[in-house]
Amino acid sequence: MSKHHLKRLVLLRHAKADYPLGMSDHERPLAARGNREAPAAGAWLRENDVVPDYIVLSDAHRTRATCAWVISELGEKAPTPYLDSRIYGASSSKLCSIINETPETVTTLLVIGHQPVLQELAMALAAVDSEEEAVYELAMNYPTLGMTVLETDKPWAEIDGRDMTVTNFVVPR
Repeated sequence: MSKHHLKRLVLLRHAKADYPLGMSDHERPLAARGNREAPAAGAWLRENDVVPDYIVLSDAHRTRATCAWVISELGEKAPTPYLDSRIYGASSSKLCSIINETPETVTTLLVIGHQPVLQELAMALAAVDSEEEAVYELAMNYPTLGMTVLETDKPWAEIDGRDMTVTNFVVPR
């Protein structure tokens, strides 16, 4: 894989959410634990030089709150996030088609979304040369703040399955 044209995709599950009575799933806020832990995702991205130049996220309240914490940790390097209502409730193939729309000028894309679609998409995209332990970990459990980092030299529009190398799966807390 040529480093010159390398693209990175980061799939981040939102932080721990609360379950208030009478509130729709879409509007669920982060739990106290989620607000405490969410900044760790942004810190991990910054400390590991995986700073996104484009962020797309579900328009659900918990993903927006998670994104705000991530951006606070990225500081000046953080791009303006883009809310995409299609992500909430999307299938893995639909989420992949949203990723396919990413401009070719983007080198690192952060997608903040939900389970089970993030885990399903990560597994569908994982190439055979992926980091075996990372794939095993994400396949077994994709908890809140679970984050998969994948790489490819293919254009965003051509990503469709088994063509991205999983390099990391982390749960920064």
